[in-house]
Amino acid sequence: MNRDEQEDTTIYKVVVNHEEQYSIWPADRENALGWNDAGKSGPKQECLDYIKEVWTDMRPLSLRKKMEEQSNG
Repeated sequence: MNRDEQEDTTIYKVVVNHEEQYSIWPADRENALGWNDAGKSGPKQECLDYIKEVWTDMRPLSLRKKMEEQSNG
């Protein structure tokens, strides 16, 4: 059995940056600079499903704010 066929047993955590963009990170590792815990951890697919549920607007926060200001202007 090669590595690709082995089940991924790593526990991940969902992380989010200042632009409200999401990613997953191994739970036992320190977050990359600029990324904070989003409060969800578990198996990879569970974390990916969570991101799919909460990250409904893929635009970075700064772009959303800019577009909102233009539409209110």
